[in-house]
Amino acid sequence: MQKLNFPQYSFRFKNNENNLSIFDAIRKKFVILQPEEWVRQHCIQFLFNEKKFPKSHINIEKKITINQLTKRYDIVVFNPDGSIHLMVECKAPNVMINQSTFDQIARYNLALNATYLMVTNGLNHYYCQMDYKEQRYQFLENLPSYQP
Repeated sequence: MQKLNFPQYSFRFKNNENNLSIFDAIRKKFVILQPEEWVRQHCIQFLFNEKKFPKSHINIEKKITINQLTKRYDIVVFNPDGSIHLMVECKAPNVMINQSTFDQIARYNLALNATYLMVTNGLNHYYCQMDYKEQRYQFLENLPSYQP
């Protein structure tokens, strides 16, 4: 798989019927390794190893309903009180991050009200802090680390 703009992490792989799978430490199962999943697994390791978020606070690929449509977010990090600290949208490395990508995560966030947003294709990472009072987001240089 393609080298990404994350620190180097160690992963477990399994090949089953010519399908390469990667072990997801959050879902505790092997998942088929697609380019977007490669980015998602790196991002999970980044959140856990670099930003020190507890694994128990990280949730992967759950369904949400937005305007009567069922959607699925990539990664959400919860605060201890159950509110959402961070929502992450992962794209495959060959997918350019543009305004429609930010529009997508903003639509998802209407239902979730995360404090921070992260959009990544594994090569480029963008971080935003939501300002609900002003109804806008502010880009950040980096994502704040976990504060217990």
